Amino acid sequence: MQASDLMPASPPPAWRTRLALYLDLIRWDRPAGWLLLLWPTLSALWLAAGGWPGWHLLLVFVAGTVLMRSAGCCVNDVADREFDRHVKRTAQRPVTSGRVGPREALAVGAALALVAFALVLTTSAAAVAWSFAALAVAVFYPYTKRFFAMPQAVLGVAFSFGIPMAFAAVRGEVPALAWGLLAANLFWVLAYDTEYAMVDRDDDLRIGIQTSAITLGRWDVAAVLAFYVLHLALWTALVWPHAGGPWFAAGVAAAAAQVLWHARLIRDRTREGCFRAFRLNHWLGATLFGGLVLQQALG
Repeated sequence: MQASDLMPASPPPAWRTRLALYLDLIRWDRPAGWLLLLWPTLSALWLAAGGWPGWHLLLVFVAGTVLMRSAGCCVNDVADREFDRHVKRTAQRPVTSGRVGPREALAVGAALALVAFALVLTTSAAAVAWSFAALAVAVFYPYTKRFFAMPQAVLGVAFSFGIPMAFAAVRGEVPALAWGLLAANLFWVLAYDTEYAMVDRDDDLRIGIQTSAITLGRWDVAAVLAFYVLHLALWTALVWPHAGGPWFAAGVAAAAAQVLWHARLIRDRTREGCFRAFRLNHWLGATLFGGLVLQQALG
């Protein structure tokens, strides 16, 4: 045995430790969050462009989605830090545990949002203008849990704002179709974020914050399924005149099959089932996007 074998391992460099904390802060290892934003945004991008939108816009919206979701995590964790410490699942988040200070977290979020804004500047004046509204809703959302019975509805607007942004970037304006798609997507957000809220319902009741799972009470499962049905019905009705056909119909059918699977996952209201339903929800958006792309390319 050499003497070096008895010496303790040197700690990692400070920058590496800080980077690991920042990656944890923005949920880098949990991509489900930004995928939930990405699929409807890409669907809107393809609809607005009538097909392939080009590499520039694709890269702007993929990177912008990841950046803004990450910035939103920073704001959310600062706003909820006093609540999160009482919830087992969130107690060890960097801000809640004190490993990252609130000002530092907000600085990280601001830096990410500025990079996303720089990307938007390469598109159109209309997209730049609407980006301020998108940012305002994203910052406002975390505080609605204190006074609004259905904060998931506000999250639905925040998570759907990539739709009008995509139309603005492609066409220089936001038509009625974009706002209709935003409303349709809002019901999907209500569905999956209510599933998410069902995971923490007992903790949320104890600490006194508002969620759709608490507001809906014993009607939570029925409401989630109704939200899914409304989402698929409205989304299909709006998209069909522009990209209707067998491939898109197959995507809708695959999404509907997932809704039936979700009904089985959440029917007993177990934490594990509800969290699994939420975590895998992005596949529903992926199938709708895939059907749309195939219809435009092959229909």
